[in-house]
Amino acid sequence: MNLEFNKNEDGSKQLNFQLSQRLKKVQLGGGEKRIEAHKAKGKLTARERIAYLIDKESRTVEIGAFAGEGMYKEEGGCPSGGVVVVIGWVQGRQCVIVANDATVKAGAWFPITAKKNLRAQEISIENKLPIIYLVDSAGVYLPMQDEIFPDKEHFGRIFRNNAVMSSMGIVQLAAIMGPCVAGGAYLPIMSDEAMIVDGTGSVFLAGSYLVKSAIGETIDNETLGGATTHSEISGVTDYKFATDEECLTHIRNIFDKLGANPTAGFSRKAAVVPAKDEKEILGLLPSDRAKPYDMMDIIHRLVDNSEFEPYKDLYGQTLICGLARIDGWAVGIVANQRKIVKTKKGAMQMGGVIYSDSADKAARFIMNCNQKKIPLVFLHDVSGFMVGSQSEHGGIIKDGAKMVNAMANSVVPKFSVIIGNSYGAGNYAMCGKAYDPRLIVAWPTAQLAVMSGAAAANTLLQIQVASLKAKGEVITPEAEKELLDRIKARYDEQLSPYYAAARLWVDAIINPLETRKVISEGISMANHAPIEKAYNVGVIQV
Repeated sequence: MNLEFNKNEDGSKQLNFQLSQRLKKVQLGGGEKRIEAHKAKGKLTARERIAYLIDKESRTVEIGAFAGEGMYKEEGGCPSGGVVVVIGWVQGRQCVIVANDATVKAGAWFPITAKKNLRAQEISIENKLPIIYLVDSAGVYLPMQDEIFPDKEHFGRIFRNNAVMSSMGIVQLAAIMGPCVAGGAYLPIMSDEAMIVDGTGSVFLAGSYLVKSAIGETIDNETLGGATTHSEISGVTDYKFATDEECLTHIRNIFDKLGANPTAGFSRKAAVVPAKDEKEILGLLPSDRAKPYDMMDIIHRLVDNSEFEPYKDLYGQTLICGLARIDGWAVGIVANQRKIVKTKKGAMQMGGVIYSDSADKAARFIMNCNQKKIPLVFLHDVSGFMVGSQSEHGGIIKDGAKMVNAMANSVVPKFSVIIGNSYGAGNYAMCGKAYDPRLIVAWPTAQLAVMSGAAAANTLLQIQVASLKAKGEVITPEAEKELLDRIKARYDEQLSPYYAAARLWVDAIINPLETRKVISEGISMANHAPIEKAYNVGVIQV
């Protein structure tokens, strides 16, 4: 291996190490002292509950581990959004598990908590996956109630989804393993079945203090809404258990008896590892994101037996399109080519840029995958669409619109992996978050924004300098540089994949070597949802 490869590999390993360290910190939730206090009550932590529930040695995908990171600093933070969401396997059945983390603000709901819960339900709905709620929450975080309670995509949408999911035949089980207060009380009780743990689980619309102030009644929380009350008097809960473990075992027993559902029928054969060493990805992706590289080198290390069937490989070469298998599943891949290419007409095309011919090719390929019922995988390292008079006169907007239309109306499941850049309209065309990918993940090398840091900073600088000059202020070169550095630092922070993950613009940041697993688990869950809608692109620009 050459020096460049070794340099790239070292850089990638450092980023992956930082990822693993940040994940370890997030997994501590509210911290070791709060974990100790939680366990002193005889309770398992959210992550221990999930580990007990899922099949041993089965594969999982965690959603939103970095949700809320760096946010709500004035409130003391909200690690992982105060809730753990995992796509996993219980008794051989794939499902979504949502577990409140009571070590984070007693499991109270912040705005990002609601967003993360809604994302979990969205995954369940899109893929018709059963969902399990492990409830242990003090309810809405009152100091921020105006950002959590009233709007369409706020707290109330959770219970609306409970009702809609039930009508769709999606299995919902809930375990009340701690407090379940006020509006949050509806979540477990609107599920198909509700379990409660004696001594720690409680559910009521208003706690004892509020009852005392509202109607003058003096009563303790256990008598008001504990396990005995709801299992023997009100009939609100269906089962009562002495411990977390007994409750979780019962959920496993229910899952053991679930009936089978129809599948989408996506093609799968026995998985074959890539013929080319997957680990070489770490050295092939340049540390300097301005350097060109051949995306085919990455693809050959992601697909089964390193076999890839290209589509129109001599045309529109800044986008790679073709068929392959990932962990046995048939996929259609759309990937940005990052090396400079030369067209038959003699024009040089920059890597990572979408041109008219590449957009035209991708649109047709996407339509073909829909015709053949083949899931789509988008590999992002895109700077955007080509600009300038030549592109505008050639109809780049029309061709770009065609690609976006074909992709947006896709009825096959879509999966997005942000490898490097994902800028501007390029993010949209490559199935960014706004276009309903079943899963969207980022490598630690990812950057996500309307444009690159340098381009944005210089644009913002020009605007601010012009504004200051209009006020009659004189800007020295030194002051201009200081202003540029300040703007760039702020913008670069927003480019980070962790900034995106904190806000759930991506579902997860993953080690590149987990990519095959994540895509495979994603298609496995998508296969639970038969395609019911005909593919129709509507009016398309030709």
